[in-house]
Amino acid sequence: MHQDNVVSSEPRSAPAAFSGGAVIGALGGLIGLGGAEFRLPLLIGLFRFAALEAVILNKAMSLVVVATALPFRARTVPFAEVGAHWSIILNLLAGSLLGAWFGAGWATRLRSETLYRVIAMLLVMIAAVLVLGHDASTGAALVTGPAQIVAGVIVGFLIGVVASLLGVAGGELLIPTLVLLFGADIKLAGSLSLAVSLPTMIVGFTRYSRDQSFAVIGRNRAFLLVMAAGSIIGTFIGGQLLGIVPSGVLLPLLAVILVVSAVKVWRHA
Repeated sequence: MHQDNVVSSEPRSAPAAFSGGAVIGALGGLIGLGGAEFRLPLLIGLFRFAALEAVILNKAMSLVVVATALPFRARTVPFAEVGAHWSIILNLLAGSLLGAWFGAGWATRLRSETLYRVIAMLLVMIAAVLVLGHDASTGAALVTGPAQIVAGVIVGFLIGVVASLLGVAGGELLIPTLVLLFGADIKLAGSLSLAVSLPTMIVGFTRYSRDQSFAVIGRNRAFLLVMAAGSIIGTFIGGQLLGIVPSGVLLPLLAVILVVSAVKVWRHA
């Protein structure tokens, strides 16, 4: 682990942490995500965390949001319906758990400058996925049988790596995958995504806990709790606003925000 990934903690505004978490959570809730992609540039740019510290804090907050989102969605998509598709969940987990472990390991070994640039490139990639893949219509699965299983493992691995490197839940990549590769309904895909994300994030989080930079959690416990609370409330509000804001306007706007954030993170390197 490179020492330049760690900075000393300093006082950070609790109101800014809460409001930032709430706004980003609302944005995430509107499109069925935890908002971690937007929270990460905020942690680096506004709150001045080093790249690796920001990723670890982001993953902790994303974990809270994902864990609470599953029961929030149970009214619309019952647990029984999610469980009925256990084979899809296991297929993606077979790759994503391994990807999460390797991704977290790579992140702790990268120099800060390299990690900033990797984060910037992944943010641009996610912006493209949001615009091109998130509104994909439900249809027939792209492939079936053994080919589908192999594709699920490979895609799951890549999503696990990205989720660990950014500290995100991976829903922005999982949802299009579930819709396109497995032909899942968009609402069901959101819940299946959470079911895959939760254990994937726990594995990545466990891997990060072995690195000395994990101490950022203890040093910033109050900040973490305040921002996580804001994120959960924001996600709930965003879910209530769903249907009011047209996705045809929202998704391109969020993609632009991600690209601008990517430029700022790249320059931060």
